[in-house]
Amino acid sequence: MSCEGRLILGGYDEYSAGSSSRAAGMNGSGPTKLVDPLEDPLPGVGTYEDFNTIDWVREKSKDRDRHREITNKSRESTVALLHSVSDAFSGWLLMLLVGLMAGSLAGGIDIAAHWMTDLKEGVCLIGFWFNHEHCCWTSNETTFQERDSCPQWKSWAELIAGTAQGPFAYIVNYLMYIFWALLFSFLAVTLVRAFAPYACGSGIPEIKTILSGFIIRGYLGKWTLIIKTITLVLAVSSGLSLGKEGPLVHVACCCANILCHLFTKYRKNEAKRREVLSAAAAVGVSVAFGAPIGGVLFSLEEVSYYFPLKTLWRSFFAALVAAFTLRSINPFGNSRLVLFYVEFHAPWHLLELAPFILLGIFGGLWGALFIKANIAWCRMRKTTRLGHYPVIEVLLVTAVTALIAFPNSYTRMSGAELISELFNDCSLLDSSQLCGYKQPVNTSETGVDNNLADRPAGAGLYTALWQLALALIFKILITVITFGMKVPSGLFIPSMAVGAIAGRLLGVGMEQLAYYNHDWLIFRGWCSPGADCITPGLYAMVGAAACLGGVTRMTVSLVVIMFELTGGLEYIVPLMAATMTSKWVADAFGREGIYEAHIRLNGYPFLEPKEEFEHSSLAVDVMRPRRGDPALAVLTQDSMTIGEVETLVESTHYSGFPVVVSQESQRLVGFVLRRDLLISIDNARKRQDGIVSASLVVFTEHCPAQPPEAPPPLRLRGIIDLSPFTVTDHTPMDITVDIFRKLGLRQCLVTHNGRLLGIITKKDILKHMAQIANRDPDSILFN
Repeated sequence: MSCEGRLILGGYDEYSAGSSSRAAGMNGSGPTKLVDPLEDPLPGVGTYEDFNTIDWVREKSKDRDRHREITNKSRESTVALLHSVSDAFSGWLLMLLVGLMAGSLAGGIDIAAHWMTDLKEGVCLIGFWFNHEHCCWTSNETTFQERDSCPQWKSWAELIAGTAQGPFAYIVNYLMYIFWALLFSFLAVTLVRAFAPYACGSGIPEIKTILSGFIIRGYLGKWTLIIKTITLVLAVSSGLSLGKEGPLVHVACCCANILCHLFTKYRKNEAKRREVLSAAAAVGVSVAFGAPIGGVLFSLEEVSYYFPLKTLWRSFFAALVAAFTLRSINPFGNSRLVLFYVEFHAPWHLLELAPFILLGIFGGLWGALFIKANIAWCRMRKTTRLGHYPVIEVLLVTAVTALIAFPNSYTRMSGAELISELFNDCSLLDSSQLCGYKQPVNTSETGVDNNLADRPAGAGLYTALWQLALALIFKILITVITFGMKVPSGLFIPSMAVGAIAGRLLGVGMEQLAYYNHDWLIFRGWCSPGADCITPGLYAMVGAAACLGGVTRMTVSLVVIMFELTGGLEYIVPLMAATMTSKWVADAFGREGIYEAHIRLNGYPFLEPKEEFEHSSLAVDVMRPRRGDPALAVLTQDSMTIGEVETLVESTHYSGFPVVVSQESQRLVGFVLRRDLLISIDNARKRQDGIVSASLVVFTEHCPAQPPEAPPPLRLRGIIDLSPFTVTDHTPMDITVDIFRKLGLRQCLVTHNGRLLGIITKKDILKHMAQIANRDPDSILFN
């Protein structure tokens, strides 16, 4: 996610490119064939360079023109009608392919990660490709009490030392665990460094930035997809405190971006492609949690910048296909889409809202502290020598994690297994340490449906609680330094693990309090002796939602994801209470979620739609040029030669130039892109006879009178945007910021009575907002 120091943001500096050019073509006159870029489109005109922002208005206008042309032609012939139908259907076909591809990859990642996680502890003799669970499935010698031990599965101590017990066997298993963890993490970080530097981190901050219109070439490419898929399995299997859920969003978006190239409509239009990427983000969460509806809401609430109704329907369809594909693969062998699917039976009582809100407060505090600590650590990584040695850093963190994690069974197991264990509701036949209660003397204390009444804690449970308390401290500290390293790393599972541990501890505490104090006023009436009053697993679930909400600031989508995970409608209110509380508490310490904080740390040009602009400045205060700055670089409509235009372009690094009537009048005519200008001039020199440096560059419909011996002019009316967005110098900045957000503008020209005064780019707004918030304005767009 925050793979610091890997982007050098160039190109998107000053006058960004203009919006839709709807100018009519021209008819050339004279003996030479004049090139008009509108009638004869040139390769590269209308495209964008790396690290530039797209022009949403121009892209949407291009798509409307294309659609109008197809609709008009469809009335002329059957072939054209079929083309129109296939064009309309292509979006749904693309969604189907994205769902199938992402679902298949997610299933493969789940199976491979499960197998490699178990490989750290031992190997299956009947087939090394079986994980521990599958290996013992076929065994006839497995007892119910010791379902995890069977002759076919051998630990490394049994294979190397010939014994499974004793201190020597423990040391052998310990060393092998560390060896495999280091090997997996070394392979992951080496592959990322060598083949796809963009494959590290979570990917969600960059996806958010890309969906807002920024271009990062290669970030969603095939190499990134291949390496991210392989290294995600390695990173998760190494036992590092990270999850695969965030990176799965990146993987799904890579699938969508690659498949977009099969369809001209999406290949040639950046805005249309971003609609598909929004749907792909929904697919990523759908396969990560087995929560298709939660995925759609996650895309809408958390990552998408532009989310029309059509994208909502397509996201829903793609998430459905992906969930169906994953269900068909059945990676966990339990006919569920996730490892930690649970079903609770006991209802919750209104008085339990108090501990649920307490968990919300804990989640909010943890979220706020985690963001501050992680950003401070990542900033230190960027500004010190630590950032120069990513391989050593990953190996050191892995070694520390493995050394501390192995002795504690709750940190040794994978994050998803830990959450599954914590969510679990103890039944009569459970052999887990968390269910180490004292057995009831008579069977009348046993509840119905295999659920047990509240019982006093036994020695096994006390041991488990101590281990969980230590695991909580370890997870809190190690996740801060793990997130942001040069390996694929998601934050969902570690955050949920922290919350689930805290919730389980509180749940057991409440359960014992109710057991020993039935006569207290708060328990009287609903928690009688022999009743199953408190469900510790429910507290773990609520805690997990609270901590994830505190870190990401998700609300609606988070509650729906958790509800889809558990399949329990009756627990929506506790989840809502905890999630909302965690958001309020975390927002009291800072409005940014972890993804927004990493976007700001990396200096991406992202205009946060949730952030309010409350300053009373005007457009004239933010525009450039400021007082003392050089005059605005402009082109005139019909009085500059090709040589003068090339000199101006070479002496500046702006992405576009306003076109005015003359230098004296400064009356605005339009806006032209630097890239389009250079491509058109270069092409004209090759294809149009007589074009030399002394040729006039004309942006008007009619050429000015010239001497007979003058070289032919170069007409470029086709590449000029005749309707650039403008505001007056007295427009309030809050309105200007709203215009930029809602229309996705790159730049806006500032005029006074029709005369051009200056320009405001997205970067100027971000710098201005940083200054208001007392942040370093030069951090914007520079890494």
